[in-house]
Amino acid sequence: MQAICDQYAVWGNPIEHSLSPQIQMAFAKVTGQNILYTKRLGSLEHFEQELFAFFQEGAKGCNITAPFKQRAFALADLHSERCLRAKSCNTLKKLANGQLYADNTDGIGLVNDLSRLNWLRPHQKILILGAGGATQGVLYPLLQAEQQIFIANRNMDKAQNLVNDFQDLGSLKAITFNDIPTYHFDLCINATSLGLNGEDFTLLGEWVREIPHFYDMQYKLHEDTPFIKKLKSYQITNYADGLGMLLAQGAESFGLWRNVTVDYTTILKELQK
Repeated sequence: MQAICDQYAVWGNPIEHSLSPQIQMAFAKVTGQNILYTKRLGSLEHFEQELFAFFQEGAKGCNITAPFKQRAFALADLHSERCLRAKSCNTLKKLANGQLYADNTDGIGLVNDLSRLNWLRPHQKILILGAGGATQGVLYPLLQAEQQIFIANRNMDKAQNLVNDFQDLGSLKAITFNDIPTYHFDLCINATSLGLNGEDFTLLGEWVREIPHFYDMQYKLHEDTPFIKKLKSYQITNYADGLGMLLAQGAESFGLWRNVTVDYTTILKELQK
């Protein structure tokens, strides 16, 4: 029996918290696209088999979230350049020939949301806190936007490895947290997961008072993230959380699947109410 509409999903573990179905179905409504988008709890042991079965049943595409981004990357037949650079995949599309095309829309989602906030102009200095997968996923689009990137991480080797991987694309530098006060930055981006498990966000110091804008890649719908709570303790008011990035990267995925452009800002305003 053929599906009455095209099937999509978000895969993760855990997945219950995901806003992606609400967001993607809102995109479908405003663009007149007939799709069904659901949540799928992937098995840590059998994710690959489950994903293949999903596409064999006729699904057209999906989003991938933790902890499966690298595994989806390895499964794909073709990759966008930004996906290859990120070495992880958050979007899969089944092509007409049956091959799986992998993209990573996290970085362009961040860039688009920074543009929405009017916080992005060429050649500004951006401090990124953390050198994990979240940072790796956004460096390519940020460097394409002509940003000068400084990566601060407790493990300098990890930060330097990212610099080595991306230095052919633009200006990057690995620094320690003690180095931060010696520079002037236009924007600080939190790409760490610190605070999510209840621990205090201890990375920030008096240097935050010298930076005009702060962006947290984390988000919480009805309360401040740990990073934003810490900023508020320094009386910082010019900040944004990652909800806009979530919608912006989702809009990129939706456009890849359906070949339409969708404005995420109206839906963002509804979610922020």
